[in-house]
Order: sequence, then C-alpha cells, then structure tokens
Amino acid sequence: MGEAKTIAVIGGGASGLAAAVAAGEALRDLEGAGGAAGEVVEGDAGAARVVVYEASDRVGRSILATGNGRCNFSNARPGEGDYRNAAFVRRVLFEFECRASRYVPSQAKTSTAYPNGVLGFFSDHGLMWREEGEGRLYPLANKAASVLDCLRAACAAAGVEERVECEVVAVEPPRAEGASFTLRLADGRFERAGVVIVAVGGTVARELLPKGLSFREPEPTLGPLATDPRWPRRLDNIRVRGALELWRPGEKMTPQELNRNGFPMGTHEGERLVAREVGEAMFRKYGVSGIAAFNLSRLAEPGDVLAVDFVPWVRPCDMEAFLNRRRKLLRASLGRDVMWNDMLRGMVLAPVADVLLEAAALDGARPVAKGETAVIAPVLKGLRLPVTGLGDVRQCQVHRGGVSVRAVDDRTCEVRRVPGLYVVGEALDVDAACGGFNLHWAWASGLLAGWSAAERLRA
Repeated sequence: MGEAKTIAVIGGGASGLAAAVAAGEALRDLEGAGGAAGEVVEGDAGAARVVVYEASDRVGRSILATGNGRCNFSNARPGEGDYRNAAFVRRVLFEFECRASRYVPSQAKTSTAYPNGVLGFFSDHGLMWREEGEGRLYPLANKAASVLDCLRAACAAAGVEERVECEVVAVEPPRAEGASFTLRLADGRFERAGVVIVAVGGTVARELLPKGLSFREPEPTLGPLATDPRWPRRLDNIRVRGALELWRPGEKMTPQELNRNGFPMGTHEGERLVAREVGEAMFRKYGVSGIAAFNLSRLAEPGDVLAVDFVPWVRPCDMEAFLNRRRKLLRASLGRDVMWNDMLRGMVLAPVADVLLEAAALDGARPVAKGETAVIAPVLKGLRLPVTGLGDVRQCQVHRGGVSVRAVDDRTCEVRRVPGLYVVGEALDVDAACGGFNLHWAWASGLLAGWSAAERLRA
C-alpha cells in the first residue's frame, strides 16, 4: 500500500490534526497534475497519504475540553516571550510564518493577510472568532466543537484517514537507508510509514519514541497553587478580582526596582518579586486557584510566597494615603468614629475582611486611630501565603517537559538524529501561560511539521 509514501501522525489532538491537514493539503498541492492526495496515479506504486492514529474513540477530545468547552484557540498577540525555551520557540515561529506565506492562501497577499499564520489558516478553513480580555480568542460560536469541525472537514477534504481506537505504543526507526518506520500497535500488530509525526503528550511520547533522545521528565503545571492553608481554608470558594504576586526569599531588589514597582523604600528586605498577575483568583481549602494562580504556577517553587493584592489599582506607596482619605470620608458620612469593620466594608467581602483584620491583629469593632492605617495597608496589598507546591494536579492544563528542544531542528521540528521523525506540540519541552498561547504553539508547530513532512516525502 505504498508504506514508504505514508505520513503517520500519532495523536489526534490539536497539533496532530493541524499536522495532518498541513501534510494532506501540501501533498495534494505537490501532486499537482499528478492527482490529489489519496488518488492512485498511473505508474505510481501507490499515492502518498496521511493517516492519523488516535488511541481514543474519536479525534479531537482534548480540543473539546479546552477553555471549559469554549476553546481559547489562540491569542491576538502571541510572542516567544510567553513560552518556556523562548529562543527555540522564536526560531520555530519565524520559520512557520515564512512557510505560511507559501502554504496559507490568505497570508500570500498583504491585503488579506492576518497578523499570523495560525489565524490565516483558521480563517481559510472557515472559522470565525472574537477577542476577549487580554487578547484571548474564542470561536464566534462559543463552542470548541466549531474549531474541531473545521479541522475535521479540512482533513476529509485533504484525504486524511482517521484511525480511532488505534494506539501506537512504539515507533521504531528505519533499519536501513531508504527503509520505513515501524509502528508497533497496542494489539500486537504493526504498520509502516515513510514519515512519522509524533503529536502526543510528553509522557506518552517518551514511551513510544526511540531510546536515546534527550528528554525532560513531564510534570503537571499551569494549575492551582498549594499554600499554607490557614487563611485559604476560611475563604474556600470565594473569588476576588485583584492581583497575585510571587515573591522569592533569599534575593534582593535594588532601590530602582522598588521605586519602579511602587514599593516604599525599606520594604521587602531579602526577597524579590518574581512575577505579578492581575485577574481573578479563587481561594480553595489548599490554596489559590484561578487564571492568575495558574500562570504563576509555571514559575513557583516551594519556599516562595504568594501575596494576594485586594486593591491592585493603588500603588503600595500610596496605600496609606488612600486609606486615610477613606477614613475621613466615612467619618463624615457616618457621623461617628470609623471602626475597622467600616473601613473594609464595601471594599472586600465580610469573610475576607475578617481574615485581613486577624492577619493584621486588629479588632473589627475598635475605632481606627489616627495614623493606624499603616497597619492594615501591607495586608490589603499583599496577604502572604507561603507556597508549598501545586494544588489539585487534576486541574493542570499542560505538562511541562518532553523531548528536549536541542534534539529538534527548529526549521522543521524534525528530530536531528532520526530523519523523517517529527515531534510537535506538547511532546516538546515547551509550555506557556494561559490565554491561548499553548494552543497557538500546538497549531504552529503542527502545521510546520506537516508541511515539512510532505516536502520530505515528495523530495
């Protein structure tokens, strides 16, 4: 059946389906007058074809689960700085955009081109979308199924064959020049292919890829943070709109850094601000969840401190003055002394106020004395929660780890030591923050590998 002319895509998730569409369409275009992919050409020993191997009972299950079923499929402003192993990602995305100008019709003309090749690809295949906060892009239909429908229709049009409930457990490289790869299946059978694209998670990739590849053990990330539970357990399931800061003891910030971030001089001795995320956070019994916590989880280490800022619009150095003005206004409106409960009412929920006052060792029923606002200011700007690790790993959105980027050609995503073998998406040691960046990487790396695989097969 022309095994040497088969491109096998292992994994029917985001990067796998993107690779399959790219390879199928490129083969169809490269065939030209010789026939489309999937058609037998006279004198040919079998037409080139693309086959997707998926272990579950349908392709695209992981896509349907993203974004709570809405699929934050990309970001309006992706950049290599959003990723782990940023230098490698920068080179891959640069090569991807160069290829997109040839393979994505809308990118060929400046009058119709989108800001990047991923958006051009999806537009050309019928997907419409809208932008939400922080550049997050969602399908206009507000359902992940619309993204998957476009991909499956493109696969069908390009002659891609889907094989579901067909688990590949090992990929064996060719034993001689010009020979094919061997795919060992879970049921004991084997099949062969001229080119293989591995588009599975890092944990699965390690088991099926040839031995000897440099590899980082996968670990869950982009999930909730576990902290000292003293305060979080009292606030379980309460959401706050504020900011989260990750602080690392044992380091020091310069006066210039303190001033730039609005921290009063003489504060934060012996610790450094690692990162700050503005957004919604949700307290859990074990710590803090929400997108802001998820993003910080990529950077957090045990021993760090998570600080919850309940008034992110006020600079730390202005906080005491802000509270003094608030006390003065409340005193005028209430016509009496302002109690600590009065100061926090309307600013935070009552359970949060109770925790903040206890953390500051203040009695809510006691009047606020002149000059005493300096006591509550640092707690409002940073309720400190020592980090102990990840929280509920079942909520983690990606796994960090996979095939080392040093083992892969950044122009094609081809494994350097194994010609004809490509690794894409989460199988590589690349991950990013929430906001559509991880799916953007899956589409871009999958498309680049698919185009490259087709060119290799037809060379």
